[in-house]
Amino acid sequence: MIEQARQKNNISPNHSNNANESVSQKMRHRRRAIRGFAAEMAKRRTLGQKFADWLTRFFGSISFVVFNLVLFSGWVLWNVGLIPGLESFDPFPFGFLTMIVSLEAIFLAVFVLISQNRESQINDLREEVDLQINLIAEEEITKILALTSKLYDHLGVPVEDPELQSMMKPLNTKEIEERLREQLNIR
Repeated sequence: MIEQARQKNNISPNHSNNANESVSQKMRHRRRAIRGFAAEMAKRRTLGQKFADWLTRFFGSISFVVFNLVLFSGWVLWNVGLIPGLESFDPFPFGFLTMIVSLEAIFLAVFVLISQNRESQINDLREEVDLQINLIAEEEITKILALTSKLYDHLGVPVEDPELQSMMKPLNTKEIEERLREQLNIR
């Protein structure tokens, strides 16, 4: 029966191979587009954002931990008098060291927030792209279901699936949004 349908519609058996090649090409194109999107967003960073990203990467590294460990250990050893020949400049309870560590924490938090804010903007854009792609995919799947249903009707094959008719209806995004608002108690 499938062979008859192919002959009737002039579809060759090699058609599926061509379709697979086309799908493969589309997948490569999509991957390039996604990489291109990420690269474009990275290029658009301001000098301040690039610096904040670099600092965030450095602050989140083992090198920074080692740097702080050496600095603070040396500071404490120097100021408790355990290094001969060096006069203490910040005696216990190390008020100056406490101020430096507090300032470091403030700047660390600011740089991390700058990087997170930029990443959040990128993620928001990606989510919007994902939503658009999902809506397009839903429309395509609905169309495929309708075409498949018509093909079954044409071939005289009965379909006993009560969900099929509701699945072939277009997606009502406003209804979904309203249900989500109700669940989240957003008016």
